[in-house]
Formats: sequence, structure tokens, C-alpha cells
Amino acid sequence: MVESKSNDAIQLFEDRQIRTAWDEEKEEWYFSIVDVIEVLTDSPNPQTYWRVMKKRLKDEGNETVTNCNALKMTAADGKKRLTDVANTEQLLRIIQSVPSPKAEPFKAWLAMVGRERIDETIDPEQAIDRALETYLKKGYTEEWVHQRLLAIRIRNELTDEWSKCGVEKGKEYAILTDEISRAWSGLTTRQHKMLKGLRKENLRDNMSDMELVLTMLAEASTTDISKVAKPQGFSESQDVARRGGKVAGIARQTLEAETGKPVITAQSANDFRQLVTDIVEGAAVLPERTVEEDGNGSE
Repeated sequence: MVESKSNDAIQLFEDRQIRTAWDEEKEEWYFSIVDVIEVLTDSPNPQTYWRVMKKRLKDEGNETVTNCNALKMTAADGKKRLTDVANTEQLLRIIQSVPSPKAEPFKAWLAMVGRERIDETIDPEQAIDRALETYLKKGYTEEWVHQRLLAIRIRNELTDEWSKCGVEKGKEYAILTDEISRAWSGLTTRQHKMLKGLRKENLRDNMSDMELVLTMLAEASTTDISKVAKPQGFSESQDVARRGGKVAGIARQTLEAETGKPVITAQSANDFRQLVTDIVEGAAVLPERTVEEDGNGSE
């Protein structure tokens, strides 16, 4: 059973309540499956509907259902009761199995995303074009977007270097990223996100120009130092990560001394980008190997 790291909250879908919970440690939203089933099916007894559906999916060998957990959430009578929950990926998989007209838009969207991913595998340039279009729709300037795409390339070059040095994806990538971040900014990735009031959002999508530039400098420096030092494995790569981050840390301190203003601030995307409303966001983004994908939450 997963333990909720924060109070459960209410999300609305078509003016219907969906109970949710945020796991601070895993940086993951969990949704009440019964609530989603009730919205999609209008079943008078969603608990029974889900119980029957869950058994059917288990009999079919559906691992998503097997891996679902339970959390204590506030019921209609105000009491906390255990209820099955699913993260975003698990929930979308379950929705695929719901025979309801209301589920069809989700299924069509998943099919479209799957086709786009296949197209991007064949022609990666499509991923870049789609990422550019998505960021612009969100209200970012073209200058910021091109800088962000450069940051993605620099990040991928760094993780390629780590792979050559024998560093394992997941926890080790996340620790090295934190070493770099701490060396240049004085904060770990999670601390930086907390400062900006972020949860699931990507940290780099919420960085100012200068924060993003110094992040790129720190990671590019780490890559170049690693190519010269040729570290073997995780431990030696930790030292290189600190050295690479320190390069950007010195630049940050020098800039702050010259301007009298801190580079690291609580500002997020909503503070420095143009506000755009009523945008239906696509799921396609450039396949960047971020800390989130490497197993420790989004950067």
C-alpha cells in the first residue's frame, strides 16, 4: 500500500469530483479509480462496477490492475477509507478498458499520441518541431524555446557521457544531477522545485533565462571535464559532477556580485512567460532523458 504524503484533494472533471492525492517523495499524483469510473460510466454503483472490472482485467493478466495501490481518502460521509488509486499512466491504461462513450475521447487521444511517437521514432525531427509548437502554444517566447531545446541537447550529451563511464540510469543519474545542481545553485533539484512551488512540473520549463543558461553551462562543463578525466563508474563521476557544477557556480556568484541580484528565484513560468489560456496541450515533447524519466521525478 502506498502512503499518502499529503492531504487528499478534489479535482473536477465535467463538474464531477475526483479525489486525488500527491505523493511528495515520488512526485506523483494518484487518482481514485472508483471516482473516475463513476464519471465515465454514470454507474449507480461504481464500487461494484470497478470490482467486477478489476477481476476481469486480472483474469486477462492485466499487470496495471495488479500494480494498483490503495490510499485512505475522504469518503462522502467525511471518514477516511481505503480506496484503490492509480497514477496517471495506470489510470490511462484502465480507461482504455472502460466500455463507455465518455472514455472514447481518451482512447482516441492515446491512439493519436501512440502514432505520433512512432512517427518521431522514424523521423526524430518531428519531435523537435512538435516540441517547438507546444512550447509556443504555452506562451513561451521563440528565444526561450530555442534555448530550451539547446538545453535538452546538452543534457542528452551529458547522459550519453555518463553511460559511457558506466553510470547506471535511475538513481545514479539523479544523484549526479543533484551534485551538479548543488554545486552551481546551492540547491538540489527538489529544493529548487520547492522554492518555485512546483510539483509535477518540469523544473527547466520554469527556469528564467539565466537559470537555464547556468544549468547548461554546468552540464556542458561536466561533460567536457568527464571526457578529459575519463572517470570510471559512479563514484569518480560524482567528483566530476561537482567540478562541472562549480564552473557555473563561480559564474553565478560573479554575476550576482556585479548585479546585486540573486540568479535563483521563486519565479516560475507563470511569472515570466506570456499567459495563454484555453490551450489544449499535446502530449508530444522532445524525448529528453530527464531526471524524471531516470527515476527520481521531473527536473
